[in-house]
Amino acid sequence: MGPLKPNVIELIVGFFAFCAVFAILAKVLLPRIEKTLVEREEVTAGTLERAEAIQREALRIHAEYQAELNAARHEVSQIRQAAYEEGVALLAAVRAEGQKAREELVAAATVQLEADRLIAEAELREDVFGLAAELAGRIIGEPIADLDRARAAADVFFAAAEVDAES
Repeated sequence: MGPLKPNVIELIVGFFAFCAVFAILAKVLLPRIEKTLVEREEVTAGTLERAEAIQREALRIHAEYQAELNAARHEVSQIRQAAYEEGVALLAAVRAEGQKAREELVAAATVQLEADRLIAEAELREDVFGLAAELAGRIIGEPIADLDRARAAADVFFAAAEVDAES
């Protein structure tokens, strides 16, 4: 009995033992393994479906967020533009008000200067008339008594001087 000529009884017993182990494995162990593999496949498939659903939900939320962000940017842009326009309008109004106040001040100052000039001119005429009458009295040697006639002559002289100055 060597390796080339096996013992038939051992070979038959080995064959039946192999068939018994194979039958036990096929009937008991393989269905359990198959069941576990099917459960794992279901869990994996369910997990993938949930992951895809979560990813779709995340994409939808991201799209909503982007839309809200774009709307907020647009609103900020409109608010900024409105504030700029309001500032420009306010600046123009303040500038116009300042221009009006300046024009009123210039007009009032011009009127005041003209009034002061007229008053100064009248006072100067009176002083000049008084000095002229006094000088004429000194030249003549006696005071001039007819002040009304002298005033009329001085007025004629000043009127002629103004006409010459305007020409």
